Amino acid sequence: MNIENEDYKNIPGWGMDIDLDNEPTYPMKNYTGDDHKRSDYERSEQQKVDVELLKSNERPQYSVVFGNTVPPSGLSGMIRRYAFKHSEDRYRHWIPLIMADRVNAWEGIIEDLAKGIIPNVLAERGIKSELRYNAKGFATKILVTAAVSVLMIAWIRNKKK
Repeated sequence: MNIENEDYKNIPGWGMDIDLDNEPTYPMKNYTGDDHKRSDYERSEQQKVDVELLKSNERPQYSVVFGNTVPPSGLSGMIRRYAFKHSEDRYRHWIPLIMADRVNAWEGIIEDLAKGIIPNVLAERGIKSELRYNAKGFATKILVTAAVSVLMIAWIRNKKK
């Protein structure tokens, strides 16, 4: 089948969703000059750095504005500091950041317990929604987790003998 020689306009329904009046590239884009003005805006002042801020080693300076309510701390902060020592094109940057997020979630639970707050982990993990909208998938997750856990326990017990 030679695609180059086919006339697509003869295919029933082809192009039916195209609004020719609202298509900026039909038949050719009419440049007005505004396309190049999108980067002409008044830049914000550099936000004062008053907490520990992690910065990519590929950027010469901090972002102009940034969040400063949760500086890196604890084990997750140590993992994040390690990640930011490495280039963004390496797994050594991204995988530790993902791991730090998971560790930070556990740190939050431990912090709540230390303050005497019992977290509602089931609600915070979206179990009700999972049961309501994805009951089969949730059941599969539970069964797979249980099977892997049983196999791991059996393997560990077997190894001890």
